[in-house]
Amino acid sequence: MSVTALIGAQWGDEGKGHIADRLAAESAIVARYNGGDNAGHSITIGSQVIRTHLIPAGAFHPTVTNVLAPGMVINLKSLAREVDELNHLGANLTPDRLKIDGAANLLLPGHIALDGANEVERGSHAIGTTKRGIGPAYTDKAARVAVRAALLGDPDAFERAVREHVAHSNQLLTLYDQPALDADAIVKEYAPLAARFAPFVGDTTALVHATLERGEHILAEGAQGTLLDIDHGTYPFVTSSSTITGGVLTSLGVGPKHVKRVIGVAKAFCSRVGAGPFPTELSDDMGARLRGTGANPWDEYGSTTGRPRRTGWLDLVALKYSARVNGLTEIVLTKLDILTGIHPLRVCIAYSYRDEPISNFPSDLAVLEQCTPIFSELPGWEQDISGARRIEDLPLAARVYILQIETFTGVRVSHVSVGPERSQIFEV
Repeated sequence: MSVTALIGAQWGDEGKGHIADRLAAESAIVARYNGGDNAGHSITIGSQVIRTHLIPAGAFHPTVTNVLAPGMVINLKSLAREVDELNHLGANLTPDRLKIDGAANLLLPGHIALDGANEVERGSHAIGTTKRGIGPAYTDKAARVAVRAALLGDPDAFERAVREHVAHSNQLLTLYDQPALDADAIVKEYAPLAARFAPFVGDTTALVHATLERGEHILAEGAQGTLLDIDHGTYPFVTSSSTITGGVLTSLGVGPKHVKRVIGVAKAFCSRVGAGPFPTELSDDMGARLRGTGANPWDEYGSTTGRPRRTGWLDLVALKYSARVNGLTEIVLTKLDILTGIHPLRVCIAYSYRDEPISNFPSDLAVLEQCTPIFSELPGWEQDISGARRIEDLPLAARVYILQIETFTGVRVSHVSVGPERSQIFEV
């Protein structure tokens, strides 16, 4: 009778899909609580790498109900493509196994056009969005002009709402000197999508509470990471939704008493996609080594965009901040295997700001941008750890590295992953 919140503890892309897939097997519901198709999970099952962008990690667990919660913005075209791809692989995502909350907002062509126009307008100050319309979709939500999924079952009301969306978007596109959208073409394209997904729409908050009352377990999985949270991230270089534990509560419509575990997923190093401050970033050969070439799905390239990620040493100051704002009960450490053969290893334990040390992650962007990392060095290891299946299989230096994370953050490391496959994540 509880909810487990699975949170990205850094800048996103921490490998949440790896542990989400494992936890989904123990859950009645897996609910995605924020974001849209700007995110992505990579799950490796045998030799098959499966990437999802909207569908939760419960897709390939036949007894799991997958929920797209009210806090999401949903691109129906992307959803249709993803459902078709996953069903082709055997997911069987029927209306019984995939539920869309009627309060979830739809992401439509006007949002995508405006996202691109916004980034062009910003020029050198561009945020580095995926240009998939996420920000404008959340803007419409806050402005109370969004098209909600509840309209999918009413063709006339849906058409009116889409036409209003196009008219509103065209007014804004004119200001950016961008071409207007064709309302008739968009209605024609989206009407079949509305009819297809109307049977999937329901009250997922009621479903969540009924599941809790039956004593069953719910996994809430998020997109992006803590440092991209709209309120607590490196604003304005953030996403447009709440990525932290508080977002679970507001999106699913549950109180904090139901959340018993808050799992923060963190890489053994750091990465970031897009613009924004990154104190421990490496722009040298070591950064390239951490990134990989892109030939391996485990390499540091976006699951959704394919963009190379910026990489750097592990930032313990930022991770401790994440532990605080989320109330983490445990950390899942991913990609420890990538550090094999690096001597010495470095971790950031404080920042220097105007020649003065600071130990807290600054909320002021101007301060953070001027911070330089203060590092501690730890010994590396040469042993291949990809075959480790318990903590005792790791070399002493790897165990010391894990202990440093636990000691600094005050949060235990509950699982470690040493490769992309299901079998390569183990409980500590």
